[in-house]
Amino acid sequence: MLKVGYIGLGLMGKSIARSILKAGFPLIIHNRSHAAVDELAAEGAIPASSPAEVAARVDVVFTNLPDTPDVELVVLGENGIASGAHPGLIWVDNSSIKPAAARSLAAKLAGKSVLSLDAPVSGGDVGARNATLAIMVGGPAAALDKVMPVFQAIGKTVTHVGEAGAGQVAKAANQIMVAAQMVAMGELLIFSQKAGVDPQKVVEAIKGGAAQCWTLDVKPPRLFVGNRLPGFKSHLMAKDLNIIMETAREYGIPLPSAAVDAQLYNAMLQTGMGDLDNSAVVGILEELAGTILQES
Repeated sequence: MLKVGYIGLGLMGKSIARSILKAGFPLIIHNRSHAAVDELAAEGAIPASSPAEVAARVDVVFTNLPDTPDVELVVLGENGIASGAHPGLIWVDNSSIKPAAARSLAAKLAGKSVLSLDAPVSGGDVGARNATLAIMVGGPAAALDKVMPVFQAIGKTVTHVGEAGAGQVAKAANQIMVAAQMVAMGELLIFSQKAGVDPQKVVEAIKGGAAQCWTLDVKPPRLFVGNRLPGFKSHLMAKDLNIIMETAREYGIPLPSAAVDAQLYNAMLQTGMGDLDNSAVVGILEELAGTILQES
């Protein structure tokens, strides 16, 4: 059985690591803060003092970190994965980072005979807890074949999108759609309320038709009871949208709707809403419309 390492035990990473552990894989973990490490160690995971130590002791090392610079530091920095790498090691990145960075890191690790898979996920904290994530993978098929048993322990669907960076391109595309849905949902709720109609009844009326989507099924019930706590934090949504816009500029791609969505999510950061759920973008629309979404 593969020996697995997991680095980055945040909201998503801790649940993913727990699923790997529950599936019976020997698991070595590392995290900057110790609370999550202690929690998983009590369940059978083995703590390590650095990313280099994790890499040296496993067959596959996963990372799940907030942003591109964090991943670059953990992989290439002092006592990073590259320092502990051995031939045949597979690095899997569950983070959402720039596609260009994923390609660059894969090329650098290839010089140490390490195979790399960029494998960002979608499904939020619920998908992470229930091991029903959608996993989009870029990198060599041979590495994917070896890691597939671990992916099957954490996700419901695994799609090999292409070579290095392809998984990150797919995740960026996913986030274009997610952001559009969150903003559209916020707009329709505020639109309905200001036009004098109960937004809860509007949601019931439209979610069985062409407007049906995961966002409309899952998010309004939370918002209607005042729950804006994060399943996926808005500052991470803003980060992903900024990655999307940077990549679009690199390739000369016009993304007018995503550009507006990026502005709205960046406004959340400026107004102290960055740690709220990505559906809480409705708060910016509330401010613009001069109204507050009614709670049930």
